[in-house]
Amino acid sequence: MRDEIDHASAHDAADGDIDRGIHLHHRDFLTDAANLPDGSIDLIVADPPYGLGKDYGNDSDMRSGDAFLDWTYGWLELAIPKLKPSGSLYIFCTWQYAPEIFVFLKRRLTMVNEIVWDRRVPSMGGTVRRYTSVHDNIGYFAVSKDYFFDLDPIRIPYDAVTKKARSRKLFEGSKWLELGYNPKDVWSVSRLHRQHAERVDHPTQKPLEIIERMVLASCPRGGRVLDPFMGSGTTAVACARHGREFIGYEINADYHAIAERRVAETRSVGVRSEPVAAESADTASIDQANAA
Repeated sequence: MRDEIDHASAHDAADGDIDRGIHLHHRDFLTDAANLPDGSIDLIVADPPYGLGKDYGNDSDMRSGDAFLDWTYGWLELAIPKLKPSGSLYIFCTWQYAPEIFVFLKRRLTMVNEIVWDRRVPSMGGTVRRYTSVHDNIGYFAVSKDYFFDLDPIRIPYDAVTKKARSRKLFEGSKWLELGYNPKDVWSVSRLHRQHAERVDHPTQKPLEIIERMVLASCPRGGRVLDPFMGSGTTAVACARHGREFIGYEINADYHAIAERRVAETRSVGVRSEPVAAESADTASIDQANAA
């Protein structure tokens, strides 16, 4: 596969095809979606503005209420047709809008999971009138029941103690015991604090560990991933690391430049020959060994 960073010239994809590689577009997906062929995408990873008034150097997150939901429905209507029949979509959102977004998507796609991302926010006081919110919602949807999903690259290995506890004859030869267990639908992965080695200058950067899990499980090797709100380029990095094609859109020039740099650094290392199913979230223990 020929990797390239596409600087989005005006004639990109004009012939209805997409060059193979890593494409980082500095433009708005909503205005450019027509240039992306329908049925050409294996996986959409979408981390859009949440409608909470975050500062992304523009007014992209200043909508709220019905205006935010209408905008969300609009870009989803543009994105969904890009998926192949075996394709799927992950969308990050906040609990304030997750019910409406999920109902909208369930009318168009098959819902596979609601994933809760526990950001591991430390206890530091906070509100006294309700429970402190420390999670993001992730909706996982598929075009059909024949969606692509590969569990093996994301299995979480059992530790030696757990494997020993399951050493009875009943468990001999069990694939799940040797390769690891299926990740649950609560992902306890620390947010990227300011001192984190992975952190770049983006206010809502997602951990690579989370995005890699999505890419490895839901896009075949050599397949194509779309990110309509690329931000700092974490999904592009995951694709470059694991031999997936990528096309992403970002309207903020500074974030687009960060994504270019991160992909260039990743390409200098090369594509990983084997996927890595890292898991900082779940600790494999004896009481978790019942999952097949």
